[in-house]
Amino acid sequence: MQEDRKTTDALHSDAARLPRPDRRRIMTVANQKGGVGKTTSTVNLATALAVQGLSVLVVDLDPQGNASTALGVEHQSGVPSVYELLLGNVGVADVAAPSAQSERLACVPATIDLAGAEVELVTMVAREARLREALTPEVLDELDYDYVLIDCPPSLGLLTVNALVAAHEVVIPIQCEYYALEGLGQLLNNIDLVQSHLNPSLGISTVLLTMYDGRTKLAEQVTAEVRGYFGERALRTVIPRSVKISEAPGYGQTILGYDPRSRGSMSYLDAAREIAERGTERETA
Repeated sequence: MQEDRKTTDALHSDAARLPRPDRRRIMTVANQKGGVGKTTSTVNLATALAVQGLSVLVVDLDPQGNASTALGVEHQSGVPSVYELLLGNVGVADVAAPSAQSERLACVPATIDLAGAEVELVTMVAREARLREALTPEVLDELDYDYVLIDCPPSLGLLTVNALVAAHEVVIPIQCEYYALEGLGQLLNNIDLVQSHLNPSLGISTVLLTMYDGRTKLAEQVTAEVRGYFGERALRTVIPRSVKISEAPGYGQTILGYDPRSRGSMSYLDAAREIAERGTERETA
């Protein structure tokens, strides 16, 4: 594991070190539509930030545990996980496991136990804020993370609401395919509701276009439509359609560890750099 971290960081040592943000950035990566590259973008952006010098925590809030798999973190039933964190039985320091992808990257894993968490949370006090209560500034200051990225399940249930309440920013991955914006209105409406009633500091800061195939007119049309709607919140960098990006999680790796010199790897490095350079002063809405 240690060798994997050293190799990944060394291969990207020529990348410019990114500036630390003025204040910690907590970013929820959300889209209730499946297959848009949400988890893939979470783990690869997190790794890209880490190999460029920043300290990053990934919170896997999807019962499928795919982010935990890609980051090489154990998440079988019985492993201390985000489930226990939501119940208040453990602290972040007790469940954050180091990732094989970078020595500056850690992950709070998700186990199958999380599948029943939404039912259990319903009866709890402040059920929408359980994750925020666990990710207090004091706890994160002690652990010294620059970024916290939260991976959501492909739904708009209580787990996703917890992720939105805990975050400062929302990152929305959108695939360059037919019906790319279908259902997005429901997500935007939920973000507005959370902002109005539970988390006034929440805003959409970043939209990331994924699965881009520059050979097709469709990709150009979707890109133009997304940029027209979201404006400067849409990153200039797009993530290409890539078989290797899809293969990497099967080997317990991100694309940066699986094929560090690939177009996909370089694209995520560029996207992470763009996010870091934008900082937190950008107006969000």
